[in-house]
Amino acid sequence: MVGVAGGSGSGKTVFLNSFLAHFEPQQVCLISQDDYYKKISVEMTVEENRNYNFDLPECIETHQFEQDLVDLLAYKAVYKQAYTFNNPLLTPQILEIKPAPIIIIEGLFIYHYANINPLIDFRIFMDAEESIALERRLKRDLVERGYSAEDVLYKWTHHVMPSFNAYLLPHRNTCHKIIPNSNNQIEHIFAQSLQIALELKAQLYKL
Repeated sequence: MVGVAGGSGSGKTVFLNSFLAHFEPQQVCLISQDDYYKKISVEMTVEENRNYNFDLPECIETHQFEQDLVDLLAYKAVYKQAYTFNNPLLTPQILEIKPAPIIIIEGLFIYHYANINPLIDFRIFMDAEESIALERRLKRDLVERGYSAEDVLYKWTHHVMPSFNAYLLPHRNTCHKIIPNSNNQIEHIFAQSLQIALELKAQLYKL
């Protein structure tokens, strides 16, 4: 099991897309912490959504997340509704996650959870300067999710960074690989992902 963690805007998605490209589909599967967010029972107003803190470990269905990881390690398929960001207009997609020799788990809190962290054999930390990460977050949320700049900056200051500092940053130096990603050099990410993929394949073939 390979963990990929990093703060918002650190480049996890870019790295994962590159990393997965080095494997055949039957060699690897991906499971994301984001698909385990607890559903909000009532539709929130814009102001309520702005103030609600989604960046806390207790916002995740931790028990189900852990159980699905255990099932994948036991070579059992997992079925899960994709996260829709509590948008009532979206119909959740049903994900089928098939087990594979290499399981990639990604998310903000994966090293924080006491029962999940020990399952991870190789830990990766995506590292980006705060100003660069915020710039990426602004581009994503303004374009893809329709948030205002004011909302993004409020969440960044009051939710995103406090959570990053409390629940992820303390695990940075326990990771096997720290990947700097502040300069947007795709070639660097590709080279790092290729190196790690080759190392994992070598271990897999030894088994």
